[in-house]
Amino acid sequence: MQERLQKILSQWGIASRRQAEQMILAGRVSINGTSAHLGQKADPQSDRIEVDGKPLTGAHRPKLIYLLLHKPPGVVSTCSDPQGRPTVLDLLPAELRLKSGIHPVGRLDAETTGALLLTNDGNLTFRLVHPSHKVAKTYHVWVQGQPPEKVLQLWRQGIVLAGKKTLPAQVKIIKTRPEGDKTLLEIILKEGRNRQIRRVAETLGYPVIHIHRTAIGPIQLQTSKESLLPGHYRSLKDDEVDFLQGAGSDLIDKPAG
Repeated sequence: MQERLQKILSQWGIASRRQAEQMILAGRVSINGTSAHLGQKADPQSDRIEVDGKPLTGAHRPKLIYLLLHKPPGVVSTCSDPQGRPTVLDLLPAELRLKSGIHPVGRLDAETTGALLLTNDGNLTFRLVHPSHKVAKTYHVWVQGQPPEKVLQLWRQGIVLAGKKTLPAQVKIIKTRPEGDKTLLEIILKEGRNRQIRRVAETLGYPVIHIHRTAIGPIQLQTSKESLLPGHYRSLKDDEVDFLQGAGSDLIDKPAG
């Protein structure tokens, strides 16, 4: 069965779908000895697909891996970093880091901590980072000062950033320091614009001190039975994988871009 080349590469764990597009544009992928072009389709069963001169075969297709990582501060959410900073892949054993094509799903800022998904399922990654995909993500956020209810209501309704209003959010106070110099908020978002929480908090006059993501949908760092320590990871449970697969299923056949 023929499928878009970038989808095939993502299913084989070579790269995320968008990364696969860049590989095709860079001339690193060929089909039956001819350089591939973006949008081209192929059948892995009958066509010879090569990446950097190495053939892609069903026998080499890796087992799909789904992990939840507790990202510590100072670690970047990329596969490599030109500045030499530690990456989330550095927290994994070599057999996962080097052989499986595993990569982070989305990003957390370097100093932001908490829940981050890692997988080699590029097709799933594409669906989860697609703008139409809206899985709720829960954050615990320390801000400077003590925002009153009217400010929290503005945050809940949405704030205009770069000409576009943010989606409605759930915002509530968890606790306030007795001195009143900082407040811990729980914020639940269904979108992930660049540095969104920090930008909204700054706009409202209560700058962020620290952000910690506690959950992605029902997938939590801490439950009544276990708590994932910073720098540690665990495999997702079957029902958690099922949730992620179902959450973006309507995007399976939509082309990138």
